Amino acid sequence: MPTRHWPLFDLVVRTPRLELRYPDDDLLAELAELSTGPIHPPATMPFGEPWSDAPPGQRGRGSLQYAWRARGNWTPERWDCPLVTVVAGVVVGTQGLHAADFARTGTVGTGSWLGLAYQGQGIGTEMRAAVLHLAFAGLGARRATSAAFDDNRASLAVSRSLGYVENGDELHVRREGAARMVRFLLTREAWEGRRRPDIAVEGLGPCLELFAAPG
Repeated sequence: MPTRHWPLFDLVVRTPRLELRYPDDDLLAELAELSTGPIHPPATMPFGEPWSDAPPGQRGRGSLQYAWRARGNWTPERWDCPLVTVVAGVVVGTQGLHAADFARTGTVGTGSWLGLAYQGQGIGTEMRAAVLHLAFAGLGARRATSAAFDDNRASLAVSRSLGYVENGDELHVRREGAARMVRFLLTREAWEGRRRPDIAVEGLGPCLELFAAPG
């Protein structure tokens, strides 16, 4: 895959447990296959957009189309960076980072999912810690936001364990009804107090212009 004109293909965040990689189409194909399997119990819905209710084939195509749209629509003013989570060479989920007007606001948001077989092992916390390192240490972010339904105990626990504080809520349509969505905020100062020395970012320098981040 040529990288000179799209250096994001060389972007990797490494921790002792996993890697976050900006995906080429081979990695996206692995993620698409993972998306056709179980992601959460059928009675629950952790996502604001209920994409996981679609049939397996539609989910697979949709995951590819989402990543391709993010790639094609990327501008320094508004970007969506859907990184693939790799553990021991296996794609287990995705950890996204997105921002609008990052150069002025210094604010990023995150979103993620894991295959059901890989949940409950601390991977969700580790991949969020990795993407926060990219945001704060790599891109110079000032704030990070996240949100989860109030019955998504796993996501709420990840945010709280990494130093986020609650920052309001809202009612969000979910399937046939509505549910409370809890918003979270992590400041740079709070992140610095928990900064880990064992996370490394590779290949970021040539990408900084795409992120509208300071060099």
